[in-house]
Amino acid sequence: MSTTSVTQVLADHGVHAAEGSIHVDMVPAELVECALARKEGKLASNGSLVVETGKYTGRSPKDRFVVDTPDVHDKIAWGNVNVPISQESYEKVRDGVAAYLSERDIYVVRGLAGADRGHARKFMVTCERASQALFITQLLVRPTDEERAAYGEPDFTILTAPGYKCDASIEGLNSEAAVLVNFSERTVIVAGTEYSGEIKKSVFSVMNYLLPVEDKVLPMHCSASMDPKTHDTAVFFGLSGTGKTTLSADPKRLLIGDDEHGWAMGEGIFNIEGGCYAKCDGLTEEREPEIFRAVKFGALCENVILDDKRQPDYDDVSLTQNTRVGYPVEHIPNSCLEGVGGEPSVVIFLACDAFGVLPPISRLSADAAMYHFVSGFTSKVAGTELGIKEPVPTFSALFGEPFMPLDPMVYADMLGERIAEGKTRVYLVNTGWVEGSYGVGHRIPLVYNRINVNAALDGSLENAEFIHDDVFNLDIPTSCPGVPDDVMVPWKCWSSKDEYDATAKKLAGMFQENFEKKYAHLPENVKNAGPRA
Repeated sequence: MSTTSVTQVLADHGVHAAEGSIHVDMVPAELVECALARKEGKLASNGSLVVETGKYTGRSPKDRFVVDTPDVHDKIAWGNVNVPISQESYEKVRDGVAAYLSERDIYVVRGLAGADRGHARKFMVTCERASQALFITQLLVRPTDEERAAYGEPDFTILTAPGYKCDASIEGLNSEAAVLVNFSERTVIVAGTEYSGEIKKSVFSVMNYLLPVEDKVLPMHCSASMDPKTHDTAVFFGLSGTGKTTLSADPKRLLIGDDEHGWAMGEGIFNIEGGCYAKCDGLTEEREPEIFRAVKFGALCENVILDDKRQPDYDDVSLTQNTRVGYPVEHIPNSCLEGVGGEPSVVIFLACDAFGVLPPISRLSADAAMYHFVSGFTSKVAGTELGIKEPVPTFSALFGEPFMPLDPMVYADMLGERIAEGKTRVYLVNTGWVEGSYGVGHRIPLVYNRINVNAALDGSLENAEFIHDDVFNLDIPTSCPGVPDDVMVPWKCWSSKDEYDATAKKLAGMFQENFEKKYAHLPENVKNAGPRA
């Protein structure tokens, strides 16, 4: 696809930039130079580019919409997550963004979503800022020279204009920011927000529609890793802040990807992305060496504070607790550059339990796996969304409901089918609080999570004695070498058993209420596999 063809695609979307103002497929070093020259950010002592994202330091769910067009009207799961907006309102925003970009230098990135080329889609992302072009260059799968030469028309086009302020009086909009997905036009508009995570999650949301509908592939909000010797793969489901990136970046395993994957039944899994997007809050080389060392030249840090020597201060969260870094997967030394793996032998659901009553790890039956997958319990942690300042218990279907356009049961049925076919072992891991609820207890040490997860991955956890928790209806291993026995069984480390029981029943009741509200139609065997208040 030549520059002329790029110009034509832009023109088709109403963007008529001046000659010489369209910069196509610049390499990271060029984008860093442009970003610095434009004063978009600063270069840190470790070589990373550091930017601030202004008002929006996390996703803004209330500003995300799906355009209600006839071809998707009966397929989208409309509601509080997938909020419709009219074609007319969309066109007003699109035309305003297109006119705005036409008057500026723009940076065009042609990438792929999907390491498995048989299921990949071509995304052409047009950016107002060189720093955001750097971000999406590193986050998408990067085409080979041959693939770029034969790129052709993109499957989806994204227009990003963080400096454009939407007219909030347009019917359907809530603020000056808007993220609009139009499946009919195969276009996404990201306007009024400087937070790059909106671009990344827009790509994921699009793939979460296309892969099941067009390819019969299960898209998953999960990280994935592989044993370098046996090539056994594992996937880790979880919302932001639950540890997907951290627990998948294990020096003993190959990292396939940290956030978004597809599972093609009978073929295996593949990374939808070509990079990682990690939280930086409290980042240290001792706790997370792989991620710490990945923050170098070519990486983009958001809202990380630099000291007077330009060294990142990861403990300073004065701008937001949701400090982030995006980098290519090859910045992790033990990454699987092909981005593909076999059928998973282990599935792990990660839940950040702010109540502190779920065990650090428990084993799930096939029915319980379906129950917890559609429930998607966790606690939203500070900074991942606007207004979140302390953990908020929540249920997010599929551990990624904000990004799933279809009915949750479409994805749940696909996962259940794959688990049954592959006889996959499934575990629920609590990366949240122990020894009490938020404000009394503390986050479980990362080292304990790693030990438990590794024992689940290599199968040694199955040698432990298991007890059944009647309230949460879980099988809990009573021991795991390296983790105190009292921590393994949550009520043993609470100062008051009565307080534990009351809190556990409260959370179990929340599970039941959520399930009855959303999934009362599911089979009794799935319903009966959940908590019992």
